[in-house]
Amino acid sequence: MYETDLTNFQWQVIQEIVPDTRRRKPSLRVIVNGLLYLTKSGCQWRLLPREFLPFPLVYYYFRR
Repeated sequence: MYETDLTNFQWQVIQEIVPDTRRRKPSLRVIVNGLLYLTKSGCQWRLLPREFLPFPLVYYYFRR
């Protein structure tokens, strides 16, 4: 778990605003946690830790 990971309460608030109605293999929460880690740490996309999804997939959702 990283400092930037969402708490359950924070995730519930986000789910109310952006409901995850699509069936995705990767969880939307994991994608958001990866994006938060990138913005907080300032690391390069390719240096995204392996605990998150592969960086091209996180980048895809970032661009959307």
